[in-house]
Amino acid sequence: MSDYRPNPDILLEKIQLEDERQKRGRLKIFFGSCAGVGKTFSMLQAAHARALEGEDVLIGVIETHGRLETEAQLKDLPKLPLKSFLYRAKTITEFDLDAALQRKPELILIDELAHSNADGSRHRKRWQDVEELLSSGIDVYTTLNVQHLESLNDVVGQITGIRVHETLPDKVFDYADEVTLVDLSPEELLQRLHDGKVYLPQQAESARKNFFRKGNLIALREMALRRTADRVDAQMQEYRSDQSIKQVWQANERILVGVGTGAEAEGIIRTAARLATNLKSDWLAVYVETPENQNLTAEVRNTIISNLRLAQSLGASTVTLSGNFVSKVLLEYANSRNVSRLVVGKPSRGLLSRLLNPSVTDMLTKEAIDIDVHIAVRGSPSRSNRQRKHKFRLVSNEQFSIYKNRGYLWALAISIVTSFVAGLLVQIFELSNVIMLYLLGVMIISNRYGKGPGILASILSVSAFDFFFVPPKLSFTVADTQYLLTFAIMLTVALVISNLTSSLKRQAVVANYRERRSHALYELGKELATAMTIERIIEVSNHYLIGLFEAKVAILLPDVNNQISRVNISNDFVPASQQLIDIDIGIAQWTYDHQEQAGLGTDTLPSSKVLYVPLKAPMRTRGVLAIAPENQNDIFAPEQRQLLDTFASQIGLSIERNHYVEVARDALISMESERLRNSLLSAISHDLRTPLTSLIGIADSLKLKAKADEAILPLVNDLY
Repeated sequence: MSDYRPNPDILLEKIQLEDERQKRGRLKIFFGSCAGVGKTFSMLQAAHARALEGEDVLIGVIETHGRLETEAQLKDLPKLPLKSFLYRAKTITEFDLDAALQRKPELILIDELAHSNADGSRHRKRWQDVEELLSSGIDVYTTLNVQHLESLNDVVGQITGIRVHETLPDKVFDYADEVTLVDLSPEELLQRLHDGKVYLPQQAESARKNFFRKGNLIALREMALRRTADRVDAQMQEYRSDQSIKQVWQANERILVGVGTGAEAEGIIRTAARLATNLKSDWLAVYVETPENQNLTAEVRNTIISNLRLAQSLGASTVTLSGNFVSKVLLEYANSRNVSRLVVGKPSRGLLSRLLNPSVTDMLTKEAIDIDVHIAVRGSPSRSNRQRKHKFRLVSNEQFSIYKNRGYLWALAISIVTSFVAGLLVQIFELSNVIMLYLLGVMIISNRYGKGPGILASILSVSAFDFFFVPPKLSFTVADTQYLLTFAIMLTVALVISNLTSSLKRQAVVANYRERRSHALYELGKELATAMTIERIIEVSNHYLIGLFEAKVAILLPDVNNQISRVNISNDFVPASQQLIDIDIGIAQWTYDHQEQAGLGTDTLPSSKVLYVPLKAPMRTRGVLAIAPENQNDIFAPEQRQLLDTFASQIGLSIERNHYVEVARDALISMESERLRNSLLSAISHDLRTPLTSLIGIADSLKLKAKADEAILPLVNDLY
C-alpha cells in the first residue's frame, strides 16, 4: 500500500493553490459555438438568480446587439457607467475597471471575454481586466465563443474562411472555475437569424451568406462540444489524482497501444487507429525504452520512429517512456491517463519459452485491472525479419560486435586462468571452495562484457570443474552421481549471477545517460533563467545544442513583420565549424507560420538536410531552431527527439520572457519620460509665472497711470 501514498510535496502544493484560490473570485464562462446561441441571455438569467439570493450583482458591460429579449433581462440589475475614450476623433466607450474595483460588488457581469480594449485602457484585452477583478476577490460571469480560443482560431479560419483576430489564451478557459455550455442546433440558430434575434436585419443577410452557413455552424458546434468534453475529462482526471483513485473510470473511451520493435508493430497501430475511429475516442501510442533496447540497430530504431510517426499521422498522441519492465510502465501510464482499452500484439514465442520468460502481452493480461486488453493477431514475421530481430538483440553496430567477440575470448581466458589457479589450490582447499573461484570469474566477465560472454563463462566453468577436478579426472564422466546436483546448482547460480550482473550494468549505463540528459536540461534552464538579452539566450542555446546533439545549429528570429530572413539568422555565437549555412528560408517561414516541424525526417519537405523546429512559447511562436545533425539516426531516436522538443520549449519560453522584460522596460522608460516631461513643464511654468505676474502687474499700473494722466490733463489746461 506504500506505493499508493500521495507525495507530501504535491499535497502541500495543492493546499497552497487551494488557499490562493479561496482568496480569488470565481470565474464562470458561458461558452457557445457562435453568436446568437443565447450565452448573454443565459448569463443574465443566472445573475438574476444570484440577485434574488440577496447578493450584490453589478452589470459591468453587456453587448445586446439590439436583441430585445436580452435588453429585457437588464431590468432590475444595477449597471456600471462605461468609460469614454477619444479615439481617432471619435468617442468610444469601454468597461471602467477602476470604477468596478472601487465599487467591488460580489458578482460582476463582463460580456465578450476576448474583446480587445481601446488604446488608453490599462490592459489590452478584456480577459486581463477580468484577471484583476478575480484577484480582488470579485466573482465574474462572462461569455465566450469557441472561435476566440487561441488554439482553435486557425482551424475555425480554415473552416469558415473568416479569421477572428480577437483571441485569448486557452489557459484562461482551462483555469475557469465553471464552464456552462450554451448549445443550440444549427437549424434553430438559422431560424433565430431569420427572425432577427441574432443581428439587425441589415447585418443578418450578410451573416447568412458568410459565417452563418449550416456547414460552418455544425463544425463550430462540434468543436465547442469537444472542447467542453475535454475540459470535463481533465477535471475527472484531476479529481482521481487528488483522491488517489487508482481504479479506472470508464466514463470515456481512451485507447493505448504499445509500440514494439517487432515487424508486426505497424499492423497493430493501424488496428488501434481503426478501433479508436469506430469508438470515436482518443488514443495514445506509447514506446517504452528498456535497458535491453539500448543496443538496437539503427534500422530497428528507424522502424520505431516510423511507427510513432505513423501513429501520430493517424491521430494518436505519442509518448516515449522509460523503465525496466514494459508491462509495468504501460499499466502505470494507462491508469494515470484513465485508459479503458489497451491494444498489444500476439506473443510470437512458443509456450515453453513464455512460461520461462513471460511476454509483455502475458504480463498485461495477468496484471491489468479494469482495463480491457485487446490482442491484435498479425501474421508471423518472415524469416528475414526474425533473423534481423535476433541480430539486433546481440549487436548494435560493428564496434559493439568487436567488443562482444572480445568478451567471448576473455570468457575462455578467464576459465583457463581460473582452472590453473584452482589446480594450485585444490591441495589446500575443498572442492566447494574451488567452485567459488569459478563463480568469481563468471561475475567478472558478466560485469565487464554482458550476458552473452557471462553465459559462456558459466558453461565453461562447469565443464572445466567437471573435467579437471571431479573423479575420474580428465574426463566428463561422473563416478559419483551426487556431483550431478552440484553441476546443476553451480550452472544455475552462475547463470543467475551472469544475468543479474549484466542487467545491473545495463541499468547503470541507462541511468548514467538519463542523468546526463537531466543535468543538461537543468544547466540549460538555469543559464537561460539568468540570460537577460537575446544574444545571451542564443549563445547559451547554441552551446548546449551543439554539445549534446553533435549538430550544426542556427536560431532564426522573426522581424517586426513576422518574417524570417537571413538578416535574423543568429550565427554570431556559433563556432565557425558548427555554423549552419544551408538554410531554406521558405521552410523556416512555413515552420514559423504553421508552428509545426518541417524538413529532415518530417512529412513536410523531408528531402531537406536540416530539421526546422518551432520555438513555441505560451503566447506565440518566438522563432525557429534549425539543426543539421552529423548522425541523422541518433537525433531521431525517441528519447533524443523528446529532449530536442524540451530544449526548443525552454528556448522559446526564455525568448518570450526576454520579450516581455523589454516591453516592461520600454513601458517604464515611457513612464519615466512622461514624468520627467511633466516635471520639466511644471518647473518651467513655475519659473515663468513670477516674472510674468510682475510684468502683468507693472503693465496694469502703467495702464492705470496713463488713464489718471488723461483725466488730470484737462484740469491742468483749465488752470492755465
